Amino acid sequence: MAEILILYYSRTGGTAEMARQVARGVEEVAGMSARLRTVPPVSAVCEAVEDTIPAAGPPYASLDDMRECAGLALGSPTRFGNMAAPLKHFLDSTGGLWLEGALVGKPAAVFTSVSTLHGGHESTLLTMMVPLLHQGMLLVGVPFTESALGETRSGGTPYGPSHWSGSESHSVLAVEEKRIGRALGRRLADIARRLKSP
Repeated sequence: MAEILILYYSRTGGTAEMARQVARGVEEVAGMSARLRTVPPVSAVCEAVEDTIPAAGPPYASLDDMRECAGLALGSPTRFGNMAAPLKHFLDSTGGLWLEGALVGKPAAVFTSVSTLHGGHESTLLTMMVPLLHQGMLLVGVPFTESALGETRSGGTPYGPSHWSGSESHSVLAVEEKRIGRALGRRLADIARRLKSP
C-alpha cells in the first residue's frame, strides 16, 4: 500500500482538522493510505523546543517520512501570508533530500487555515509551493469541477483547501471546507497511484 504523507503544523486545531479531512480523502482511494505527521514548535532562534515524541497527536516528521512517501500534502496556518516558522524550519532541513532528488516527480499539494477572512489564504498556499517546486515535486490543486469551490462562503481555493476559523471556533470546518479537503486528498492519492503504476 502506498502512502501519502500529510505533514502539517497546527496551533489551535484548524490546520489539524484540515489534515484529517485530506487524510479521509486519501483513504477513499484503493491501495492508498495516509501517514499523518506534524512538526514541533520552534524557539525564536529556530530550534525545536519539544521532546522527540509529542505528548498527543501524530508523531513528528522525519526525513525518512518524506523519502518514503508516494505524495505529500503540506499544511500550515497562515502567518502574515506565509507558512508558520515550525514548518519552514523543517523544510529547511530537507537539503539532503534535494541533493538526492528523493522527491522529484512525486505529487504534492498544500492546505492552510486562517482566522481572518482576508488573512492571506492564497498567498500562504502559493508560498508553500515554492520549496516543493525546488524539490522537483508535481503540484496538485483543486479544479473548479469540485462544486464546493463555487459554494463555499469561507475557505477553499483552487490552489488548495483552506479554513477560515473566524473568532468563534478554531477547528470547526464548514461543510464545503471539509468537502474541498477530502477532494484534494482523493485527487492527490489518485495521481500518486497512477504515477506509481507500471
